[in-house]
Amino acid sequence: MTSLNLTGVRAVRSSQLKSVLATGQSSRLPWGSRRYFGREQFEADLKRIVAFYKDRGFPDARVTSFDVKLNDAQDAAAITINIDEGRPILVEQIEFTGFDVVSPRGMNALRNRVPLRVGAPLDRALAQASRETVLDAVKDHGYPFATVRLTERRGGNDYARILTLSATLGTLATFGDVTVVGNKRVSDHVVERQVTFRPGDRFRLSQLQESQRRLYQLQTFQFVNVETDTKEGEEPESVPIRVTVAEGKPQKINFGLGYGSEEKVRASIDWRHVNFLGGARTLAIESKYSSLTSGAKASFRQPYLFGPRLDMTVSGQFWHESEPAFTLNTSGGRLTFQRQLARSGPVSLRAPITTLSLTYTNEYEDYQVSDVALHTPSFYKTLIALGLNPLTGEGKGTLSSVDLDVHRGTAENAINVVRGYSLNGHFEQAGRVFGGTYEFFETILEGRFYTPAGRLGVLAFKVRGGSIGTLTGDSNLLVPFFRRYFLGGASSLRGWGRYEVAPLDAGRPIGGHTMVESSAEMRIPIRGSFSGVLFADAGDVWQNAWDFELNHLRYDVGPGLRYLTAIGPLRVDLGYQINPIPGLLVNGEPQPRRFRIHFSIGQAF
Repeated sequence: MTSLNLTGVRAVRSSQLKSVLATGQSSRLPWGSRRYFGREQFEADLKRIVAFYKDRGFPDARVTSFDVKLNDAQDAAAITINIDEGRPILVEQIEFTGFDVVSPRGMNALRNRVPLRVGAPLDRALAQASRETVLDAVKDHGYPFATVRLTERRGGNDYARILTLSATLGTLATFGDVTVVGNKRVSDHVVERQVTFRPGDRFRLSQLQESQRRLYQLQTFQFVNVETDTKEGEEPESVPIRVTVAEGKPQKINFGLGYGSEEKVRASIDWRHVNFLGGARTLAIESKYSSLTSGAKASFRQPYLFGPRLDMTVSGQFWHESEPAFTLNTSGGRLTFQRQLARSGPVSLRAPITTLSLTYTNEYEDYQVSDVALHTPSFYKTLIALGLNPLTGEGKGTLSSVDLDVHRGTAENAINVVRGYSLNGHFEQAGRVFGGTYEFFETILEGRFYTPAGRLGVLAFKVRGGSIGTLTGDSNLLVPFFRRYFLGGASSLRGWGRYEVAPLDAGRPIGGHTMVESSAEMRIPIRGSFSGVLFADAGDVWQNAWDFELNHLRYDVGPGLRYLTAIGPLRVDLGYQINPIPGLLVNGEPQPRRFRIHFSIGQAF
């Protein structure tokens, strides 16, 4: 099969329709799979097309004709299928009856959450998904045995339908006793303390789902299922709960190997014991190497600290960083307390997760500015102003700080997000009552938003801004050089190289104390695992703290290519500078070109 073309397809994606057909196009790559034409399976595919459309609200859809063309060698075929979608049956109205236990405000939210929309074609899969959505909402109000019936009737014409979702509540119930099965090394107590409800609490489906997610978070179990333990036909007022788990190996080791345009060759090894000393405690040791970062870190995590939602992590590390502007050696430790706030309502991909983290850091920092800067006599005054040795460019000291990190969002698929949002706030105070060499206060706020854009793919947006400075005056001596802001690179302003966007001194970026960066991407599926990207980035760095000059930003645009793998998208981006930085030196020479090529793994954001 050299090609499979579908004409007349407008209401659905051609790729979606092709995915249900046995007949398909062979890969264009020499090592790709080969697809062969079979008359019987092709005739079955013609029936599948009609059934596909009927399930999506197009009862009159039909295949009007098809054309099979053989090549000159008579060993390959190109197929064209012509489709008439016909007139769709539209949803005229959706009625809800029997949902009195849900508040008016909750009903408004529920109507907005059902997948099927008024005015859209009557998609049978979306109709059933809508029934499941409202059923989960009723069960989350204390009615585990509720049922919801979906019926339809004729609307204003033969191609309009009125849908009715009718709820039968059943018994109002509470949680009963919890039974744990399948555990061997992990005690019942460890499992039960991760459960977010107690016997006697009002039954909520979301608590079953939340408990299951929390048990998976321990990384001790490879399978978890939390469900009601009742016989068919029973509706007790106190519902027993059964927690079924399957333990994985307590000791795990992972290896990683990759390549990127900035990091070059990178390698990593991660060993962890997920039931260290019992109690689902985790001991982890990781080591990484690349041209940018190398070092090792050991951490110990204590779950369930005074309660099911509070964890503690103690870590010690040594890292060597080699950035274009400086090299940095870090050694020390951190103590982190993390609390996840309870989520209300049924747990789903749209239910936001909120976490708070409080960290104390005590690290010794030994750093040096780049060699290129040291050979620039006009840069000596800047080195002195930054508190560095003007001859060696060296600086050292102890960073002692407390920082608060706040996260809230629904975009939890870190590999390839397609829907949701993520909001992050970072607030850090170094020095003052905490001692140490440095004194500064830093604020960084970031927001990301992802939404499907119909057939075009996914729209993604990112905005990030921050400021760092002292609270005792305008002096920058207490803000270490390695904490100054730089932009540019594979995950920043892609029209520039890493750390190339910042205030300049003698043509060389020296970083600043305020920054803003933003990106917008249109991620467009191409074929199979391949997709394309059109992006635009904007941002800049300014010298003084809280000195936002948003009317003076740097801009770049460009295309990109993605190939989705199990570990994330392989990424190539070509960024072009809209307004280059006057006088910028790259490797000590005037900037030779206005574009940059970046290769990496994972989305840019």
